[in-house]
Amino acid sequence: MNDSNHVSSVDFLKNLRGFRELGLVVFIVSISLLIGARNPRFLTWGNLHDMLLDTSILSILAIGMMLVLVTGGIDLSAESGIALTGMIVGLTLIRYPQIPAVLTLFMGMALGAGFGAITGAIVAGGRVIPIIATLGMMYVYRGLTFIVSGGRWVNAYEMPDDFKAMATGRLLGFSNLILIAIVVYIVFTYFINHTETGRQIFAVGSNREAARIIGIRTNRIIWLVYTLSGALYGLAGVMWIARYASAQSDSASGYVFTIVAACVLGGVAITGGVGSISGILLGSITIGIINNALPMIRVSPFWRTALTGAIILIAVIVNIAITRNIERKALLQRKI
Repeated sequence: MNDSNHVSSVDFLKNLRGFRELGLVVFIVSISLLIGARNPRFLTWGNLHDMLLDTSILSILAIGMMLVLVTGGIDLSAESGIALTGMIVGLTLIRYPQIPAVLTLFMGMALGAGFGAITGAIVAGGRVIPIIATLGMMYVYRGLTFIVSGGRWVNAYEMPDDFKAMATGRLLGFSNLILIAIVVYIVFTYFINHTETGRQIFAVGSNREAARIIGIRTNRIIWLVYTLSGALYGLAGVMWIARYASAQSDSASGYVFTIVAACVLGGVAITGGVGSISGILLGSITIGIINNALPMIRVSPFWRTALTGAIILIAVIVNIAITRNIERKALLQRKI
C-alpha cells in the first residue's frame, strides 16, 4: 500500500508539473498573438530573435538560481556577481586585448565559481541563513566592483572586435549567445536528470535531515549549488558585457528579482525540492515577452515595474497553494 501511494504521489507531481508547463505554453502563445495583433512588429523574426537574445542571459542565470532554490536557499548575490565578473573581464580585455573571446567565457565562469564557492562556504560551513549570507555578499561584490574599476566604465571601443562579435555574430541564423545558452541548458538538463549529484540536490531540498541520514553529504551539496550558481552568473557576466558592449559598476542592479521571478513562474518551489529546467526556460521566456511586449504597446515604465511585481507575488501565492494541495493529497493517501 505504501509503495502504491508513493508511486501515486510521484505520478501526481509529474502531472502537476506538466500542467504548469502547459499553462505557461498556452499563456506564451496567447499573449504573443494578442500583442502581435496590437503591434505586428512584435512577431517579426528580428524582434523575436532580440527577445531570445535578452532571454538567453536570464535563462542561464535562472538555472543557477533554480539549483539554489531547490535546496531551500536563495542567492541574492547573483546580480552583483554579474557586475563584478563582467568588470574584471572587461578590465582584463583592456590590458590584454589579444585574449581569445572563448577564453573570456571560461575566465568568467572560473571567477564566478570562486565567488560562489565563498558564498557557499559561508552558508554551508558557517550555517548562516542563505538570505542573510547572500545579501551580505551582494553588497561585498558590488563594493568590490567599484573598487577594482575605480568607478570607471569599460566602453565598447575598448573591447576587442572578436569579443563583441560573440554578441553580434550568428551561426545558423541564431546569435552566438543564444547558442551558448542552448549548450548550457543541454548540459544542466543532463546533470540534473541523469547524474547522482543532480538527484541528491533535489533530495536535500525535499528533506535535508532524511538526505543526511541516508548518507548524502548535505553541506557539500549546498556548497556545490552556490558554486555552480556562481559559475553561471560569471558566464552571464561575460555575456552581459558582450551583449551591451559596456561594463559598468552598477550593471544588473536589481536584476536578482527578475531571476527569481523567472524561477517561480517556471514552477520552482521557494521552499525547496521542486523545479525543472524546462519550467524555468518557459518562465524566462514569459519574463522576456513581458519586458519586450509592454513597451511595444506603449505601457508606462512605472506600470511595467508594478506588473512585474504583481506577477511575482501571484506566482508565489499559486506555488504555495499548490504545494499545500500536494501535501494534503499525500497525507490523505497515507491515511488510506
